Amino acid sequence: MNRKAILFSAPSGSGKTTIIKKLMNYFDCFEFSISATCRKPREGERDGVDYYFLSPEAFQQRVANGDFLEWEEVYTNTCYGTLKSEIDRICGNGKVMIFDVDVNGGINIKRFFGNDALAIFVMPPSIEVLEQRLRSRGTETEESIRKRLGRSSKELNEAPRFDVTIVNDDLQRAVEETRQTIEKFLEK
Repeated sequence: MNRKAILFSAPSGSGKTTIIKKLMNYFDCFEFSISATCRKPREGERDGVDYYFLSPEAFQQRVANGDFLEWEEVYTNTCYGTLKSEIDRICGNGKVMIFDVDVNGGINIKRFFGNDALAIFVMPPSIEVLEQRLRSRGTETEESIRKRLGRSSKELNEAPRFDVTIVNDDLQRAVEETRQTIEKFLEK
């Protein structure tokens, strides 16, 4: 049973999800871990594909049942977490687990997997670029952008706790640097 895990963490808008999507084309051994959340789906998001969308009550019941490897209330009344059943599902398929998680989730997953995990922090080139990326999404309210930017300054301070930091100032270069880092990790 494969227990290797690669986790990506970054402030919102750093480009981690875009990098992951591009890397999924390079590696056929990857399987994406679907996170659970109690937030409402955004337009185009599908339950069981993008997230497991749970009601706040169902999320808290799963917490009480011990169903999560890690979870956090990232924003007020908005929780995200990694279900243990996702780990079992992906390990059972013999695949390398790929996680797209918030910074605290990344730290907790790395602690759980130890040397079997590669923890990658995706760094934006600057806070100004981060703000510009969040605004260009067109999915965020002004209040949401302020919350995300406020949280990002704390998250950026956690970068040294990760195995590697990739600065996403040029997407192609960041993808290539990440791909090479992952290949070295998988060879171990």
